[in-house]
Amino acid sequence: MSIPILLLVPPVALTLLVFVVWALSAATIPLAFRRKGPRGALDKPYAGGEDVEKHRFQPDYSEFFPFAFFFTILHVVTLIVATSPARIMGSVAFAVIYVLGALLALFILFRR
Repeated sequence: MSIPILLLVPPVALTLLVFVVWALSAATIPLAFRRKGPRGALDKPYAGGEDVEKHRFQPDYSEFFPFAFFFTILHVVTLIVATSPARIMGSVAFAVIYVLGALLALFILFRR
């Protein structure tokens, strides 16, 4: 038996797979565990023992984003420099210009 070529096209295969998973999920609903009676504390959100209904902690990401951008810039520069061929003079110049641009970006990022 051979598989029809239409089933190997990615959008068709994805749609078919999603339908199969949905059908299996719907077929196994009767096997799912259901708690009988009141749930009590199980319906409340858990936040490490804190009562989240009285106050909600809003974290401050102002110090996180500069470091995230720092690591992103350094990783992209490393990728560009490491994959540029050394034999071609134009690519070496491109890598040097890219590193200088990254240094400028880091100075702008961490200026006070």
